[in-house]
Amino acid sequence: MSELLKRIDARTKLAGSNKLEMLLFSLGTDERTGREETFGINVFKVREVMRIPKITHAPDMPPSVEGMVSLRGVLVPVVDLIKYVGIQNAKPPQIMIVTEYNGHTQGFLVESVDTILRIDWSAMKVPPEMLTAQMGGLITAVTELKDGRIVMMMDVEKILAETSSYVDDAAISSLKPIPVAGRTIFFTDDSVVARKQIEKTLSALDVNYISATNGKEAWHELQKIANRADALGQKVTDVLQLILTDVEMPEMDGYVLTRNIKSDPRFAGIPVLMHSSLSSDANAHLGRSVGVDEYVPKFEPHKLAEVLTRLLVTKPGA
Repeated sequence: MSELLKRIDARTKLAGSNKLEMLLFSLGTDERTGREETFGINVFKVREVMRIPKITHAPDMPPSVEGMVSLRGVLVPVVDLIKYVGIQNAKPPQIMIVTEYNGHTQGFLVESVDTILRIDWSAMKVPPEMLTAQMGGLITAVTELKDGRIVMMMDVEKILAETSSYVDDAAISSLKPIPVAGRTIFFTDDSVVARKQIEKTLSALDVNYISATNGKEAWHELQKIANRADALGQKVTDVLQLILTDVEMPEMDGYVLTRNIKSDPRFAGIPVLMHSSLSSDANAHLGRSVGVDEYVPKFEPHKLAEVLTRLLVTKPGA
């Protein structure tokens, strides 16, 4: 237990330091290109890594969903990432990475795992447009290792949206507009899937929005908003009533973005709502430690709508 507490404490110290721990893994050599790419996943989302247990296959599943496995009495869906990405590899996957998002557990089949890399989020760059197009929007960030390898961080939310009922648009359609008009929020998220769901939720609530795709871009845009308000003799609260941020983003994560916002007096009175698939109590605590006002798990539109409605009904600074 003492060793576990040490690991938790070490990770806790990453909050606000703009650092990331990634588990690196491979999907094998693609026979069409002869290349073996390196991918990464946030260690915070990894529960365990194991040899592939017996998989129970089920009918009418998406092609890349292999079936279910029983982990300590709980049935967990299993996605073959080699098939999902479309890599032609004659070797079968050897390893299962068990991950947890928003309380949902799933297994990802990969060929091999490499190591855990600690890196600064500023070294994670927005992927080039060519790579984004080539990978179908699956990659949210890239970085280059000292040995010349390129590591690509996968948009796991996109994978889950396309292989499960993880994203429920029917829940959004039942939302009601908030009882006040003219509210505007700023949100940032590097996942295409998450951004689309946020936009749909805000549209259903009849809330105006401005958006960015990562923390660095968000901070730049927020400073422009604050400078414009200063020039017009306005308070920032006159033009913006809430900021919604993801945690994992290239170049600047949500913890550092929040710390920047909370240290700038021009944003005083504007609540910061952290919206993340890193939904454990520990991660909520990390958010609060840098000044986040509230923490809402991703892909729970009713919960997000409930918190937004409560925070937006009373205008900040009023």
